Amino acid sequence: MIARLTGLLAEKQPPFVLVDVNGVGYEVQVPMSTFYNLPELGAKVTLLTQFIVREDAQLLYGFLTAMERESFRELIKISGVGPRIALALLSGLNSNELAQAVAAQDTSRLVKVPGIGKKTAERLLLELKGKLAPVLATPGFAATSDNQADILQALIALGYSDKEAQLALKALPADVSVSDGIKQALKSLAR
Repeated sequence: MIARLTGLLAEKQPPFVLVDVNGVGYEVQVPMSTFYNLPELGAKVTLLTQFIVREDAQLLYGFLTAMERESFRELIKISGVGPRIALALLSGLNSNELAQAVAAQDTSRLVKVPGIGKKTAERLLLELKGKLAPVLATPGFAATSDNQADILQALIALGYSDKEAQLALKALPADVSVSDGIKQALKSLAR
């Protein structure tokens, strides 16, 4: 399985990007939330990926954050929701917005996404309830960036409680990178 690609961004044609990894070009489909945050052509990029094999194709989907990839994985587990619909949802809503819509059971946010009708939105909210929200949205806390959400998720995965992780996150600068944020948060939690 291909889990991550790091290479040079060779082409950008929504929803596809071409990542050159040591001379091998990987065509990766990305949601628009990832596409808009990609660097310029020729720059180094790292994408977390989901590799899907079908009878007629082998497809690679890419994401800038672990949160986006986890949202994609939860969406494609739902019967009748394939990668195309999952990409459309993540193109219309970022992963934080999707988690908030699930937590609030807000169908109106989902039906604004092209290709998602009222019945599909209701089914998505029903099936994602209790799955997506705990992983991606901590009640009472709104991450101001995907980096903060990733740091929070990492701290919870390491065994810290929601409250401890949120307190550590509040002490971090708003523009901290994920790796530096985790290091700083672990230092503050160790005291």
